[in-house]
Amino acid sequence: MKMPQDQIDRIAALGYTEPEARFLYVVATHSGYFTMRHFNTFTGVSRGKRSMTFAQKLLKHAHATVRDYMGAGSVFHLFSRLVYGPIDKDNVRNRRRHSFDYIRTRLVQMDFLLENQAHDFLETENDKVNLFCESLAVPKDVLPAKVYEGGPGSHPTIRYFVDKFPLFLAAPLSGASPVVTFGYVDSGTRSPCSFVAHLGAYQGLFRHLKTFRLLYIALRATEFRRAEDRFRASVKQPLESDVSSEVLRYFEVRRKWENHEYVVPVATDFEFLNDARLRFHGERFEGLYQAWVTGRIAETELRPEFSHLAPPRTIFFDTYLVRNHSLLARSCGRDGHGRVFEAPGRRGIQKRSSGEGWVGFYAFYEKPLSCTCCTQIRARSHSRKRSVKH
Repeated sequence: MKMPQDQIDRIAALGYTEPEARFLYVVATHSGYFTMRHFNTFTGVSRGKRSMTFAQKLLKHAHATVRDYMGAGSVFHLFSRLVYGPIDKDNVRNRRRHSFDYIRTRLVQMDFLLENQAHDFLETENDKVNLFCESLAVPKDVLPAKVYEGGPGSHPTIRYFVDKFPLFLAAPLSGASPVVTFGYVDSGTRSPCSFVAHLGAYQGLFRHLKTFRLLYIALRATEFRRAEDRFRASVKQPLESDVSSEVLRYFEVRRKWENHEYVVPVATDFEFLNDARLRFHGERFEGLYQAWVTGRIAETELRPEFSHLAPPRTIFFDTYLVRNHSLLARSCGRDGHGRVFEAPGRRGIQKRSSGEGWVGFYAFYEKPLSCTCCTQIRARSHSRKRSVKH
């Protein structure tokens, strides 16, 4: 991973050792959330005094908050502008509070990053935009984007690659040249529709690449086969197939739509139609469609019109099973969710009954975060001092 020494020094100037500063740089850049196990893995130390000292620094300087994940480990959120500002990342969304699912996803992503530190992951939105638009000559309007509405009197802002999943160059096969690798992180709480929607958001970019790889990162291997099937159906087969087949499908779906033949909506057809209208527009396509729909041109005559448009593509799909993840936690017994509790005290670390082996000074007011599948536990307030164990 890239770690500019000058930015590491700026974090260290806040009172951290160099290993601690390097770890905080990774967190600020790629996640915003972490556990002490992540810290121990990154620095190569055993749990104990060193990790407790690091946690105390974070809380004492109000650089992070801590939440307890169902008694299986405290989850830290690095939020302070004092840390993000010196490394020119004070506007990244990692500083903000996020949903339960978002936190889980970032923890799994941290596990993946720490297990693959040899890769140079693209860090910022500008890094990713420059790779595709400048190095690979991809039009900016096909990049995955989201529009954020501003306040009164301000203009909407377009942001790219807002999912912040890992993006890097790596060889898909031994001895092969590196290709653009898109990571997708499944933390176990996402529905299958989330992956399909993600592929749809990247469809325009995929079409402008001659080769790329999608890496499906997950905690369990149970979804790998289904994810590969969805990827093959919605991305690999259409992009590697003859363009004339896609044009014919567009003509068929468009004719059915215009003739009101859809009694029951078919989401996949509607998504394809909307996308195809953007791809196959212009006088040439319109003239061929009118000729085809009126029977003046047959399929055998139509195919040669587009056979030369099919670019050679090589598309890869791989899976990655996270080995040492933080989310093998006690759950509510329904779908793998755990409860997350906020400990918003100014100093101290919330006491835990088990987990990573350390506890801190005080236990503060506990408030359940939202987890729709879990029964909410009544908030409690503790004021007495806890003993410290190692």
